[in-house]
Formats: sequence, C-alpha cells, structure tokens
Amino acid sequence: MNHHVKFAALAALSVFSINSNAALTAYSANGVDLVYSSVSNITWTKDANLLGSLIADQGYSAIVDAIIAASPVISDTPNSFDTPPYSGVHNVSAADFSSSDLGQTSWFGAKAFANYLNSIKYAGSDDWSLPGDVGGYSQFSQLFSSELGGQHGSDIPNTDTFINEQAYLYWLNKEAVYANADWAEYFVTTSPGGGSEVPFNKTFPMYAWVVTPGVVTPVPLPSAFLLMGTGLLGLFRWRRTEAC
Repeated sequence: MNHHVKFAALAALSVFSINSNAALTAYSANGVDLVYSSVSNITWTKDANLLGSLIADQGYSAIVDAIIAASPVISDTPNSFDTPPYSGVHNVSAADFSSSDLGQTSWFGAKAFANYLNSIKYAGSDDWSLPGDVGGYSQFSQLFSSELGGQHGSDIPNTDTFINEQAYLYWLNKEAVYANADWAEYFVTTSPGGGSEVPFNKTFPMYAWVVTPGVVTPVPLPSAFLLMGTGLLGLFRWRRTEAC
C-alpha cells in the first residue's frame, strides 16, 4: 500500500475514536464538525441551526443572497405559493428567510439552503438535503426517538453531541400532496410517532437541519504530515540500501 494512502487510512479511522456512542459519532471533515448516525447511515451537521449560525457570522444579506444565487428557484407540485401561482416553480426570495429569528425559513428556503451547501461542497459533500424517509420513518424521527432518547411531547433533547438544537419545528424533505399541494411535511415532537409526517403550509417559518448520506470524506492530510511520511519512507529505503 502507498504510504500516503496508509497514513490517510489511519487518519480516517482515528476520526471515529472520540465522542461516540452506539448510534451517533462526532467527527470532522474539511474543518467542519459533523455527526454520523449508524442507525440511518447519514451524517448530520453538528450545528442544528447552521443557517442561523451562518447568518449571525456572515450577515443576513450575504448568506441569503448567496443562497438565492445558488438556488434561485425550487420546483414542486403546482400550488398557490408558486410564482406565478400553480406554475410548479417558486422563486426564492428574501421573504423566505427570517431576518429576526435567525435560521427560520420557509420550506422553499430550507430546500434552497441545502442546494447552496451543495454548491459550495460544504464539509466536502455536494449531497446535502433535508431529512427524508427510511424504512417508513423519517430520518428526523429516528434521530429524535432512537438516538437522542426523545419522548412524545417533549422538546428535542439538548446533548453534547449537537449544538444549537431548536425545540421543534424542522422541515422535512417531502411535500404533503396527500393533504394539500400548499403543504410540506415537518417534524414536531408533540405528534404521534415523533412527528415524522405532519403537514403545514410551505411558507411557514421553521428550521432547516440538513443531512448527507454515509460518512463525509475526512479532512485531507496536512502537507507537513505528508512530508513527514515521505521522510520516514526515504529513511526506510536508505536503511535498506545500507543493509545491502
């Protein structure tokens, strides 16, 4: 095995040696803190209100303008919130993002935020999305009940695994066309089954917590570490030559 590859493999394995339990494992990729779920085989952002944090750090206009530039339209089932109505296309605008309750956004804004993260390959992934369904349950419901130990009617638990958890009201990656084309599904802890399929209108302000499949590629090895590996390899070859 190439020594650089071997060092990279060791570094990748060491990522999972800290802050882990039976289901959730905290790690970093490309300088970003993430959490891997072995139950759903997905990675969550450690920041449960990443959109709000980005706006707080970089400014409302800077982030919202960047999101709109990366994802100016969201296609969906024709409904009254499309622009124009029932066109099957919603033009994303600043109206989709709260300027006071940072991180709150419409379903359209939440979808556009995931698209923006993909456009910049956030943490090294270009496959971010809102939580979807797996095995008949939403990925968010699995996180709440199976991994965080949440109980029906309680807020989302605050743990050391994540930061900035909001009490409830997170958008899911699914329209609620069975109920009303104006609606999409969201997670709320007070609903039966952990709120995996609760519909409400797509313009209501809720939070966006994104996921990406599997494990994100770990942080690339620093050049200094690679140089050290190269030096050790050279020393090894020199000693073998001397021995011959």
